[in-house]
Parts: sequence; C-alpha cells; structure tokens
Amino acid sequence: MKHVLVIYYSRTGHTQEMANAIAQGAQLAGAQADCRSVYDVDIAQLVNYDAIILGSPSYYGSMAADVKKFLDSTISLHGKLRGKVGGAFCSSARVSGGNETTLLSILHAFLVHGMILTGGTPTYPYGPVAIHAPNDDATREECLAYGRMIAELAAKLSP
Repeated sequence: MKHVLVIYYSRTGHTQEMANAIAQGAQLAGAQADCRSVYDVDIAQLVNYDAIILGSPSYYGSMAADVKKFLDSTISLHGKLRGKVGGAFCSSARVSGGNETTLLSILHAFLVHGMILTGGTPTYPYGPVAIHAPNDDATREECLAYGRMIAELAAKLSP
C-alpha cells in the first residue's frame, strides 16, 4: 500500500476542504492517505511517504507565507525526496486570483527536490483549483480525481 501525504495551509477552510477531497481520492485508489496542516507535519517524516501533495491559497499570485516557510524548512531533506511523486492544489478568491502561478511555485520547489510530477487533469493541468470553497460537484470531482491519479502514479513507480 502506498502512503500519500496531503498537506495544506488554510485560513478560511477552503483549501482544507480541497485537501480532504484529494486525500479521499487517494484512498479510493487504495493508498493510505494522511491529511495534515503545514503546522502538523514533521519534516523528517516526509521521507516515509511515496507521494506528497501540497496546497495553498493564492495570495498575490503566490503561495501563502506559511507554505513558503514550510517548503524552506525542507532544505534539510535535499536529495532525500528524489523520486517521490509530488502534486499541488490551490484556492483563491477569484478566477484570475493567481492560481496557476501559485501552483507552479509549489511545483518548482518539488522539482528542486527531484520529485516526479505529472500533469493534472485536462481541466486543471497544473493541479486542482477552487474559487472560494470547492462546493460545486465539478471541483470536488477534480480533487478526487487528482488524489486518485497521484496515488496511482506512486503505485506504478515504486515497488
């Protein structure tokens, strides 16, 4: 069984709702999925996961400072996350709220770690996004599909 960690920062609860749906999608694919706030993640434990999916609200077209601080703290793991699957998701207040640039900034950090990334779904090629809460069926389905896709990729890549 593959282990997937879904990490989020959420001030309003919107990104947390997405994280829960993504973790549920990973579980539907047969993975063990843990869903935690950036404040509740032991950096040293990241090496124990097959896939790491990180979500943030978009603030001025970038990830929240708390997410950036979290990613900066992973420098102690440089080289130890190589080959793990990575993914990103985001929420914002409006359609042009910086979702794609936020997703790309998270994915860039994962590339520096040597993680394996895959395109998202045809609707959200960089990862799922929500405008405010993911309260419509389409956004929730995208989150479930993304969690499944990441868990399935992790299963294919590791013994």
